[in-house]
Amino acid sequence: MGQKKFDKAFKEQVALRILGGESTIRESATELGVHYTTVRDWVQSYKQDGSNAFPGKGNLKPEDEELRKLRKQLADLKEENEILKKAAAYFAKNLK
Repeated sequence: MGQKKFDKAFKEQVALRILGGESTIRESATELGVHYTTVRDWVQSYKQDGSNAFPGKGNLKPEDEELRKLRKQLADLKEENEILKKAAAYFAKNLK
């Protein structure tokens, strides 16, 4: 038996109902047939990230995507720096 899949809009709707006082976490979990902690995590995620919550499988939140890009850029620059150091040492050795 596989896990139920819920899209971003559905999770947001459930979180907004709970935050709006229309339902409780426990009531929503029972109604949906999912564990209490699943719905609680949706609400916490929505409180923390708002419309950026629930980016989907394989996607990152905008701030996480930016961090990933910056880390890659840093790694690339470090690699270029090492290449330039080796080239400088090579040419300095050959000039003597």
